Amino acid sequence: MEEENTEKRNKLAAFLLDVLRGVAIGVAFIIPGFSGGSVAAILGIYEKLVGAIADFFKHFKSSFLTLLPIVLGMLLGVAALILPIQWGLKHYPMPTVTLFVGLALGGLPSVTDRMRAPARPSWKHLLACVLPLAAAASLCFLPLGSEVDLFNLSFGGYLLLVLVGIAGSAALVVPGISGSMLLLIFGYYNPVVQLITENLLHGQQVGICILVLACLAVGLVIGFFGISVLMKFLLKKFPRATYFAIFGFIIGSVPAVYASVIRETGTVLFSNPWYWTVAAVMLLVGFALSFALVLWQKRKTRQKNS
Repeated sequence: MEEENTEKRNKLAAFLLDVLRGVAIGVAFIIPGFSGGSVAAILGIYEKLVGAIADFFKHFKSSFLTLLPIVLGMLLGVAALILPIQWGLKHYPMPTVTLFVGLALGGLPSVTDRMRAPARPSWKHLLACVLPLAAAASLCFLPLGSEVDLFNLSFGGYLLLVLVGIAGSAALVVPGISGSMLLLIFGYYNPVVQLITENLLHGQQVGICILVLACLAVGLVIGFFGISVLMKFLLKKFPRATYFAIFGFIIGSVPAVYASVIRETGTVLFSNPWYWTVAAVMLLVGFALSFALVLWQKRKTRQKNS
């Protein structure tokens, strides 16, 4: 009986931990420049997440149980934190973003551990790191598209929403490429955020809001499954090179985060030293929290293996 109760407590703890991981992934989707795939890799659940999505129809029950807490956490993260994060990005953009940059950098050991092997990395591994790094950083230089009016779309406009959802979901699954950043470039990010925060949450034009979000959701689902199958194949056939690429994507996304916030909010280098002092403190806080989580996960893994 005692062993059964312990097993139930462990399952509940694992479920709640995956919910919290899902919250972090959902928050990453809100912030332009951040990638949910990066957060999943940093939290050590990327392979589990990609495998569950890719095998959803093949192993429905196990995949559903794996994805359930993560998806619940993502929904909770977006619903609960979209308004506070938007407020932080509007009034204190650099400290807000720097907190999440610290969280990303502090969790990198969970990625670099998977890059290690007895043999030294070859030029192919280095190339697999450099090319994604350059691709992620290049998002800084892409021009922003004009914002779309989501309340006056034609039939073709709704079909385009599905394609935008596919691009956004693919970017969400691939670490280092931000779905919200791509939506910002395409001109859909602000309209979608405003549609949720200013219309749907206030009960205004609910029908159009649901239709727009449904089209995006269809694209997200299609993109999730397609790119997850590809990533599962790469992780199986070329695991070390794939993690070198993930590392490059994450590092390259850091300047893209700051560039997107500067372009979006018009932030300039403030002369007030307290502003940058707070940003530096946020960087350290984020780094410490994420690094502590990595150490905790390593300790739990060692205890489980022993």
